[in-house]
Amino acid sequence: MMNTLLDRAILTTGALLALVLGGYAQTEKPATAGKPNILLILVDDMGYSDLGCYGGEIKTPHIDSLATNGLRYSQFYNSARCVPTRASILSGYYAQQINRDSVSDIKRTKDGIRPAWAPLLPKYLKRAGYRSYHSGKWHIDGKPIGSGFDRSLYIDSNNFFNPGKLFKDDKPHPPKEGFYATTAVADHTIEVLKEHQTHHADQPFFSFVAFTAPHFPLQALPEDIERVGDRYQVGWDVIRHQRWERLQEMGLIRGTLSEVEYDQGPPFDFSDQLTVLGEDEVTLPTPWKDLTDTQKEFQQTKMKIHAAMVERVDTEVGRIIEQLKAMHCFEDTVIFFLSDNGASAEMMVRGSGHDPKAAAGSADTFLCLGPGWSTVANTPFRKHKIWAHEGGTCTPMIVHGPNHTSQPGEIRETSGHVIDFVPTVLDLAGITLKKKKVPFPGKSLLPTFKQDRDMTRTLWWSHRDNHAIRSGDWKLVKSNDGEWELFQINQDRAETKNLAAQHPVKCKELKKLWEDQVNQFREDRKIK
Repeated sequence: MMNTLLDRAILTTGALLALVLGGYAQTEKPATAGKPNILLILVDDMGYSDLGCYGGEIKTPHIDSLATNGLRYSQFYNSARCVPTRASILSGYYAQQINRDSVSDIKRTKDGIRPAWAPLLPKYLKRAGYRSYHSGKWHIDGKPIGSGFDRSLYIDSNNFFNPGKLFKDDKPHPPKEGFYATTAVADHTIEVLKEHQTHHADQPFFSFVAFTAPHFPLQALPEDIERVGDRYQVGWDVIRHQRWERLQEMGLIRGTLSEVEYDQGPPFDFSDQLTVLGEDEVTLPTPWKDLTDTQKEFQQTKMKIHAAMVERVDTEVGRIIEQLKAMHCFEDTVIFFLSDNGASAEMMVRGSGHDPKAAAGSADTFLCLGPGWSTVANTPFRKHKIWAHEGGTCTPMIVHGPNHTSQPGEIRETSGHVIDFVPTVLDLAGITLKKKKVPFPGKSLLPTFKQDRDMTRTLWWSHRDNHAIRSGDWKLVKSNDGEWELFQINQDRAETKNLAAQHPVKCKELKKLWEDQVNQFREDRKIK
C-alpha cells in the first residue's frame, strides 16, 4: 500500500489532525499567545521560472527578498489546475476525495459541495483564536464568510479591469473607479490588516491573498507594460536557455533541460480563436527564427504583458509587507508564496471578447500566453497547466518566517504538496486534534523549515485523464490516452529519459499504487 495510505496510522509532526462526526474535537482549547500569524499568497498560472528568485528575468524584488531571507522549495507540487489546487490548500485533502474533481468513475457532482468531514482551514483556526481573512479569487464551493472567513473580497471575472463578480463579505459590492484586480486584492488585504490591528491585535490572523494574476486574459496597467520594455524581442528560445542557466547557477535544478515539444499545443480546442486573434497568433512553440516579423512582435508583446502582471503582483506584495512592518508583526508572520499550477498553454477568447484594434493588454483585449511562452515560463520542465508532468504540477514555494526557519536563503529539496498546507499551518498554530473520519493525506512541512528531511512518501495526481504518481524518487506519469512514462526524478527532474521499458516491474508497482489511491477515494466518498 502506498505511503499516503500507510500514513493514516502515523502521527504528523506535532499533531494528529482529526475530525469527529463531521466536527472537530481538540484535546484542549489552546491559548492564542505566541501563535504566529499566517499569510498565504497564491498566484494563478505562474510557471516555475517566472520569479527572479527561481531563475526568471521578470523583476520581482519584494518576492525575491522573501526567498533571500527565507526558504525556497525546489520540489513543491500543486494539483495542475486552480479548482483542485485551491480545494487541497484550504481543506487538506486531494480534490477527488471531497467532490472537487473527478477521477475514473468518481465523478464530481454538479454542485461540487464538500462532505461535512472536510471543512476549510479557518474552521480549525477559529478554535485556536485566529481570525481569518480572504482577498481575491475563490473557486471553492460555498462562499468565504460561510466557510469560516471573518472578512472577504471575492473576485470572479474574465477581465482585470471590469470584474464580472465582486462580493465583499459574501454580498455584492460595486467596484471602485479605476479598478484593477491585482491592486484591489492588495487594497483589501491591507484594509483588513489595519482593521485587525485596531480591533483584534490580541489575536493571531490567517490571511489568504489569492491574486488572479497572471491568469489570462493578459491585461495590465499601461505603465507596468511600458516599464517592461523590449526585453522579450530576443524570443522565447533565448529566454528559455537564459533561465535554464540561472536555475543551475542557483542550485535549484540538476540534470538536463527538457526538449521543446514542438507539437504540443493548447489542451483544449477553441477553433474560432485564430479568426478573432489574427494570423500573428501561433498555437505551437514554433522555433522563434521561423516566425514572421509581425508574429515575433505580437508574441513578444504578449510576454511583455505577462511580465507586467507578475511585476504588479510583486509591487502589491511589497505594499502588504510594508503594512505588516507598520503593524510590527512582520517577524511574527509566517509567509507562504506559491502558484496554483504551472503556466498555461490554453488559448481562447471569452468574456467580453477581443478587439484587435484596442491597445494590447487593455480591458477590451483578450490574449493568452500560449504554448510558446508557457514553455518558457515552465522552464526546465515539460508540459503545462492541466498536465501531470512537472511543468503543470511543480511551481515555486517560498516560506518566510524568521522565528521558524533556519539560515536564510536556503533551498529545500524535500518534496511537498498543497495537501501539506493544512497540516503545516495547524502544526505552526499548535493545534492538536483527535481522531478523524478521513485522515489528511498530507504531512506537516514544519520540520523542513529547519533542515531538509528525508520524507520518503507517495504523491498522487489526476486531472482530466492526466495521471501521475511519485513514490520516493520514481514518478509514473501519462497524458490523456498516451502510454505511462517512468522517470527517476532525483536524476531527471525535467522528465527527459523515459525508463518504462527498462523497468516494467516498477511501472506495474506504481500503477497499482495509483489505483490503490483511487480505490481509497472511492471509499472516502461513501463517508457521510
